Amino acid sequence: MFERVLIANREEIAVRIVQACKDLGIDAIAVYSDADEDAKHVRMADEAYHIGGSKAKDSYLDQDALLEAARAADADAIHPGYGFLAENESFAANVEESEFAWIGPPSDVMADFGEKTKARKIMESADVPIVPGTTEPVTSADEVEAFAEEHGYPVAIKADGGGGGRGLKIVHEPSQIDSKLQEAIREGDAYFDNPTVYLERFLESPRHIEVQIIGDEHGTVRHLGERDCSIQRRQQKLLEESPSPVLDDETRAELCEAACRGAAAADYVNAGTVEFLYEGGEFYFIEVNARIQVEHAVTEELTGIDLVKWQIRVAAGEELSFSQDEVEPRGAAMEFRVNAEDPDNDFTPLPGTLSTYEPPRGIGVRVDDGVDEGDSIAPFYDSMFAKLIVTGQDRDEVLARSKRALDETAIEGVPTTIPFHRRLLENDGFVSNEHTTKYVERELLDG
Repeated sequence: MFERVLIANREEIAVRIVQACKDLGIDAIAVYSDADEDAKHVRMADEAYHIGGSKAKDSYLDQDALLEAARAADADAIHPGYGFLAENESFAANVEESEFAWIGPPSDVMADFGEKTKARKIMESADVPIVPGTTEPVTSADEVEAFAEEHGYPVAIKADGGGGGRGLKIVHEPSQIDSKLQEAIREGDAYFDNPTVYLERFLESPRHIEVQIIGDEHGTVRHLGERDCSIQRRQQKLLEESPSPVLDDETRAELCEAACRGAAAADYVNAGTVEFLYEGGEFYFIEVNARIQVEHAVTEELTGIDLVKWQIRVAAGEELSFSQDEVEPRGAAMEFRVNAEDPDNDFTPLPGTLSTYEPPRGIGVRVDDGVDEGDSIAPFYDSMFAKLIVTGQDRDEVLARSKRALDETAIEGVPTTIPFHRRLLENDGFVSNEHTTKYVERELLDG
């Protein structure tokens, strides 16, 4: 087992990894930018090293600075968390080639799943359903038009290295093909340094369902159930829940088995999620997130399995000690992302200082955060500073308990997404499970 782990991240996920390290008796080494000198993850770590300026490119995205900090700290391994460099194959490869262990999926696996056309080929070869589309790059308007004639409109043009809605353009009619194709190519090049695009049939009202997986270096891959992430705004998740209330037991089993099958075909190691769209009783693979997810806590609460500890154990060469039959999710859970944003003003991020910060407590309530009262939310990074995870015997109990927990929460100094979550819990469509990935924009914001 490792003795010292450097955490190449900040705030909430860095705090989470610090806690996992301490549970394992490992020294947790934090890094910080100018803006984070007094941050909670720095206060909690055993040691902390300054890595640069406040902007992410000058600190948390500076690979050399992170490796230098790891050497100065005499670390054994590096955990990237999520975001920043967590899915950067060059950083993973640099760590693998260094004296440090990489706590995450191997760089070659990351590369395979980083290119969507390659990922689709892997899954198709493993008999995992994929959204009808191309597995080779598309370069001309004629190819888009031919695809639309076969599959119908709308058509999604997607950047091969894309994510988070960037590099995704929807074509509703032939007159849009040229402009949308060029827009997707430009965004792919600008955001992901990859101008390659491919095509998919655009699903108009799907559910977004992901399967949590973890694999070890000995060829074992397990799934830990699924999460429904359909409450989104502009492809950004706002709430996650498990189990998905839209799946029956047979479909759930098929979905999770397909995720394991696809991951095993790629020799997947460490934690990740296999993401699907579900519509009309059918599920389709869309991508793999080769890292720990923001919403991993939902799965931990239902299975009792500490995913972050297992990430570290797997990276240290341990075998997964539980069989698939021993993974038994119980009850239901929801996670509410708490962002420093104004939901009544187009979710505009508004950083500031937490003059009051009183998270909820009580049975069935877990709070993962990266702040304490008096801390500041910096303007340089993602606006999420806490997650509220609520569990219960079933979805109805979780809905009731979530209302109580949100009402108990007191935060002043910055606007938050909590008022949006309160409204969501009163929304008939959400409560009765009629929502899709388009529901927030169609019914809660514009409706």
